[in-house]
Amino acid sequence: MDLKQYFRERRDIIEKALDKFLPPESEYPEIIHKAIRYSVFAGGKRLRPILVMAGAEAVGGSIHDVLPIACGIEFIHTYSLIHDDLPALDNDDFRRGKPTNHKVFGEDIAILAGDALLTLAFEVISGHYNRSKGFDKVLRIINEIARACGTMGMIGGQVIDLESEGREIDFKTLDYIHNHKTGALITTSIRVGAIYSDATENQLEILTGYAEKIGLLYQIVDDLLDIKGDIKKTGKSVGSDIKNNKSTYPAIYGLEKAQQIACILAGEAKDYASNLGEKGKFFIHFADYLLTRES
Repeated sequence: MDLKQYFRERRDIIEKALDKFLPPESEYPEIIHKAIRYSVFAGGKRLRPILVMAGAEAVGGSIHDVLPIACGIEFIHTYSLIHDDLPALDNDDFRRGKPTNHKVFGEDIAILAGDALLTLAFEVISGHYNRSKGFDKVLRIINEIARACGTMGMIGGQVIDLESEGREIDFKTLDYIHNHKTGALITTSIRVGAIYSDATENQLEILTGYAEKIGLLYQIVDDLLDIKGDIKKTGKSVGSDIKNNKSTYPAIYGLEKAQQIACILAGEAKDYASNLGEKGKFFIHFADYLLTRES
């Protein structure tokens, strides 16, 4: 499988859809729409919406049918990055090689831009389906996404991450942070694509197991890149975890052990994907991609 071409083709579809779903910069009040578009189109890899599509394809669904859901997920991811970068949280100056939203538009507009994207996500998802096209499934999907974003998911992980700064924490707490702050939205991305495409319970169980492994894998590799990554490739400041006294896998386990754990997680993820047969091929390649990524 040519993973670069796979990503490129789906990114092109996603970019066009994101542009369609977002208000134009000229829409009043212009400043908020400029701020939203600045971060959405700041050069993201679109991994989460691609995973929504892949979840659909893995169970025989259409990538185009889940496009509003995929875009909603990307809006939520972008909102989380805008807020994470704020001085009150991670206090980062760069994201994807560009000044962070609050550095360009100010903290007040950055906060509102994040709020607007979270709200728009649910507007897009709920507004593009009707009962004949699976509206009942969309209600389930909205519930899953909301849970993944809230205190039982992404926000819960962020809270414990903040409370753990400068403190020694145990492995259980570290896994909670990673599985919720990062892993929850990744897992949900794959699940909602599959749910809309009428996945069986067995298929959903396999995809969930896979997603949980790569969610943790993604964050461990992110932690490693924060130490040994190249800012020209990562597009964001390196060393911020150390500066903020963050609890990470490299900080607790050491670089070598953290890398070993990442390799084990990639192998376990591929074991899950192999149960999908030919339709699991992308997921196998994706696990290898996450393990070796440089950005």
